Amino acid sequence: MTSLWLIKSEPKKYAYADLERDGRTNWDGVRNNQAALYLKAMKVGDMALYYHSVTDLAVVGIAQVTKAAFIDPTDPAGRFVAVEVAPFKAFACPVTLAEMKANPALAGMAMFRQFRLSVTPITPEEWATILGMAGEKA
Repeated sequence: MTSLWLIKSEPKKYAYADLERDGRTNWDGVRNNQAALYLKAMKVGDMALYYHSVTDLAVVGIAQVTKAAFIDPTDPAGRFVAVEVAPFKAFACPVTLAEMKANPALAGMAMFRQFRLSVTPITPEEWATILGMAGEKA
């Protein structure tokens, strides 16, 4: 069964457009233990909402996990993991943080409880709600 996630990146560091240009990338540099556990749970084929943090504050597209957890090459201690993701679909209408917070159907999102995490799970209902807000089909 496919799991659903939300991954965050600062657009100045690595925007969704960068992922589209590169075709795939290692989702590395995650040093929070809870976020690392989420990365370890990701499987090939899982889908992730791509959220631009810091400046845009919006879900801007969908990425797909193309390689399950492996030792993060940016971690000299070899303690943390990374996954590989590829672009799946850019949103024509990004869904802003303000819009998500204003939607009662999204009130329980893990992202709102653990805002500093760069990786959080998404329920199928949250996924469908955000895709609908973006004008996309679930």
